[in-house]
Amino acid sequence: MTEQLDPSRRSLLKFLSSAPLLPLAGGSATAALLSACGGGDTALPAAQLMSVSFSGMAAPSLADAPKMATTTVASAMQALYSDGKTVPYNLAYQTFFITGAQVSNGNGGTILAGGYWDINNKPILDKTDANSRQFFSDAPDGTSLLKLASTTVPNIKGNAVFAVVQFEYTTRNVKGDSVYGMLPSPIAVLTLDQDKTTGALTLVKYHNVDTSAANGLWITCGASRSPWNTHLSSEEYEPDASTIDKNTQFANFSLNLYGDATKANPYHYGHLPEITVNPDGTGSCKKHYCLGRISHELVQVMPDERTTLMGDDATNGGLFMFIADKAKDLSSGTLYVAKWNQKTTDNGGSATLTWIKLGSATSAEIKALADQLKNADIMDVKTADPADASYTKIPFNGTFNWIKIKPGMEKAAAFLETHRYAALKGGSMGFTKMEGTTVNAKDKIAYSAIASIGSAMTNGSGGIAIKGPSAGAVYALNMKAAQTDTAGGAINSEWVPVDMAAVPALVSEDLATPDSLGNKANADKVANPDNIKFSEKLRTLFIGEDSSTHVNNFLWAYNVDTKALTRILSTPSGAESTGLHAVDDINGFAYIMSNFQHPGDWESVHSKVQATLDPLIRANYRDRYGAAVGYITGFPALTF
Repeated sequence: MTEQLDPSRRSLLKFLSSAPLLPLAGGSATAALLSACGGGDTALPAAQLMSVSFSGMAAPSLADAPKMATTTVASAMQALYSDGKTVPYNLAYQTFFITGAQVSNGNGGTILAGGYWDINNKPILDKTDANSRQFFSDAPDGTSLLKLASTTVPNIKGNAVFAVVQFEYTTRNVKGDSVYGMLPSPIAVLTLDQDKTTGALTLVKYHNVDTSAANGLWITCGASRSPWNTHLSSEEYEPDASTIDKNTQFANFSLNLYGDATKANPYHYGHLPEITVNPDGTGSCKKHYCLGRISHELVQVMPDERTTLMGDDATNGGLFMFIADKAKDLSSGTLYVAKWNQKTTDNGGSATLTWIKLGSATSAEIKALADQLKNADIMDVKTADPADASYTKIPFNGTFNWIKIKPGMEKAAAFLETHRYAALKGGSMGFTKMEGTTVNAKDKIAYSAIASIGSAMTNGSGGIAIKGPSAGAVYALNMKAAQTDTAGGAINSEWVPVDMAAVPALVSEDLATPDSLGNKANADKVANPDNIKFSEKLRTLFIGEDSSTHVNNFLWAYNVDTKALTRILSTPSGAESTGLHAVDDINGFAYIMSNFQHPGDWESVHSKVQATLDPLIRANYRDRYGAAVGYITGFPALTF
């Protein structure tokens, strides 16, 4: 006869059997939870998770050099339950692979993790090596973790879960020459086997997504999971179509992609790719051409499933918003750029925001324009003052252009020359390295990371004139309904940012002189924030660094209620913290996805550590050609 459990005890036992609990000194987390809930075999009340806090880790030091040369997690999380008890959980880091490894393709064979493929899905070979090995990336970036209602992947013992991972670039060829931006960015679907008891994830299949229908991908950086369960990618640093004939980087990209240095069209890049995962662990790719051609970074779709707030990782970049015509469909809508109306200048500054409508379009019509137009068909561009009043002076990429739109080409300019057109229309094109964007839906606050407050944000050239710090800050943007654009038109969204101010605890601190390790920014504060993700259940903003001012880059947790900032992970020295994705619930488990890229990418900040750490980095990460894709373990089940 099967014992019938009362609901409260059943909930507790489900939690105990599923949470990936890690013992702490002085007792196990299981014992702590039993104690918290009363202990023994009697029916126990189901304690509800109320809040979490983190115990941070010190920045690794040269006295323990191996920790500086790998991913280090020495942090913990404390979970507060409704009965007043606190349960501690140790955190750790688990990799799926180091790029350059041969991993399972799910069909009895193997495939190169992070490998590069041309338009015909043939391996791209590094012929500077005597053996002509296939190129593979040292720069994994945006990651989405998701599940489907049903799957058909064989050999799954627990639950099938999928991670979409994109690879931004590779730093160098075997000879040692830079190949940045010269290879089409690969993107992969990982099928993961989720242990039903522990929540542990194991890689069982790696599928390289065919991107040929989207003309290949260009420098994919941050990413997010859409509310409708797809992966929203990015293409940053769009190639300047006005000087494309002089762009050797783009010519090499075209040569590697098509086998022809002149075939790639610059207007096909700088858009928003979307990846859909199939039940068999494969994926498909399409590009949306109507969200503006900008330096797309990590975007955030709001809970209405229509409003998308976009970072723009550029010099003289802008804050852009796209409002789709239909929910769960980015193929048509209206594009806006923000105008920064400055209030304060210190500590990152603050402003109210108004919105300028740039135009409405479908992806199909902009793709058709991209297929047939060149820059000279859309506008005249001068890089020196033509002394002609018919041209307008605009800030562009750290300098100035003088432009004039050709008759009837306003829509083409808005969606294919978005940086120049937004400046022409009065948008505040003065942001520098605007990176990740995320949302705290409960409080209707968006967060945006500025990785570096550069001269374009301080000199007023793009309509912004604030004071540093140069190592950046995270900004909070309050969102409201019933807003109008600068022409008086109604904005059809309840998620429109109306102001923007740096979060005090998330403003970096530049150092007048480097510290004893070489850090140029305070190591106990965020510096050069890049990837950011908000967890609604944990009430925590996670922040990853892309810093040339910290010797090691860190991943931070910031509780928006207590204002506590905690360091929870350190990447290998010279590496950037990437691939951040906070997942509240995948079959009852929480995960923080975390990658890194380009370990041992030495800069002046590393002058005091490079000699010691370089041989360790080379030993850990394929002579600096490999980087990790993985996740932070140790989180409890958040639902039961």
